[in-house]
Amino acid sequence: MTDQALPDHQALPGTRPTPRGPSHDGAVVHVKGGVLAGPDDVRDELWVVGGRITYDRPATARDVRTVTGWVLPGLVDAHCHVGLDAHGPVSAETAERQARTERDVGALLLRDAGSPSDTRWIDDRDDLPKIIRAGRHIARTRRYIRNYAHEIEPPDLVAYVAREARRGDGWVKLVGDWIDRAEGDLTACWPRDAARAAIAEAHRLGARVTAHCFAEESLRDLVEAGIDCVEHATGLTEETIPLFAERGVAIVPTLVNIATFPDLAAGAEGRYPRWSDHMRRLHRRRYATVRAAHDAGIAVYAGTDAGGGLAHGLVAGEVLELVRAGLPPVAALSAATWGARAWLGRPGLDEGAPADLVVYDTDPRADVRVLADPRQIVLNGRAVG
Repeated sequence: MTDQALPDHQALPGTRPTPRGPSHDGAVVHVKGGVLAGPDDVRDELWVVGGRITYDRPATARDVRTVTGWVLPGLVDAHCHVGLDAHGPVSAETAERQARTERDVGALLLRDAGSPSDTRWIDDRDDLPKIIRAGRHIARTRRYIRNYAHEIEPPDLVAYVAREARRGDGWVKLVGDWIDRAEGDLTACWPRDAARAAIAEAHRLGARVTAHCFAEESLRDLVEAGIDCVEHATGLTEETIPLFAERGVAIVPTLVNIATFPDLAAGAEGRYPRWSDHMRRLHRRRYATVRAAHDAGIAVYAGTDAGGGLAHGLVAGEVLELVRAGLPPVAALSAATWGARAWLGRPGLDEGAPADLVVYDTDPRADVRVLADPRQIVLNGRAVG
């Protein structure tokens, strides 16, 4: 299949480009080999007609282009930040580069887990990944990274959650814990009653709630308050893992980000030795924590935390980290494909779905490292990357 990568768009962010794809040039794409429509659903071929997937051979086609290989739904980075870098919001041009970087590694569906930038213009760009937004982070005053979050106190939490529930795409992001400089360690940010009221308001408005949590202390209160997901979740213990499983709370471990904990700890050793020691302990048991969560039946999804201090385009590395943590390869793949898409309410390689897919030379179930080397990426029925 020839690469019909889109030429650089000349349209400014916020403007709608000319529609593109096979539906506009008459081309039909025939994909054959191993079509991984689900963990136990392997098919011989699919067709892309008018930018959408079908398993029925089209009766007529003016131009058929064939690609052979192993096919997955477009990958999912379930925790990244488009429009954000280490210092705060970025320009539209930088946000576009971030989105293109994700696209070019096959991450075609992103859950943006908090950004101060308005990236709605990306929705009008059919050459960029689809984004599910959680609005802007909501944190306690002076208890998060500068320029990232709304920084508020508990009496205002319900109002800010309602605001971000209306701005987002069905998600709200809380900062559940962060370093308390007076204590010199991670502590919980929200009283249970405030969290419960805020989560209930989000649910009333049709949004799910997730929270950044590194430490142990905040987890029970947030789960008992009704939270839907926890990011990082390094503080899970044998006491809280059963609670997560019982309540159906998902986790996104972001192991490629947790790999930075030793460096963060070293940088703060002199000023915050308790925090540094805590971060090292959380890092040492990261794989055991994720493995125990998976074994207990907790849903685990692949996210990288790219866009803060990390570069974009790391989802293949995150899947490999999940395997290193002890997840079976098919479970790790599902965390970034079939399972993640179902969790986010988006289709995979389904009849009639938008043709967002990635082609590999070999079966990724045999070795997930193949995810780092896609042969072809198709977004909205058009080859890109």
